[in-house]
Amino acid sequence: MDNPFKRIIHHQSVPEVLKKKVLSDIGMIKLTLDIADLFLVKYPNTVGDLLSSNNNNFNKKD
Repeated sequence: MDNPFKRIIHHQSVPEVLKKKVLSDIGMIKLTLDIADLFLVKYPNTVGDLLSSNNNNFNKKD
């Protein structure tokens, strides 16, 4: 991913406050996506694997 600040015309400058705000917003979006992935994809898969594993172990004992 290219740095969007390097595409700005060289004789113009962007205030540091704006840069920090944009990078902070991007970080928050990435964090939100990671949390959503954890709880909506990985957690259900883990629970499903755990339950099927316990079910298989229960059936083998019989």
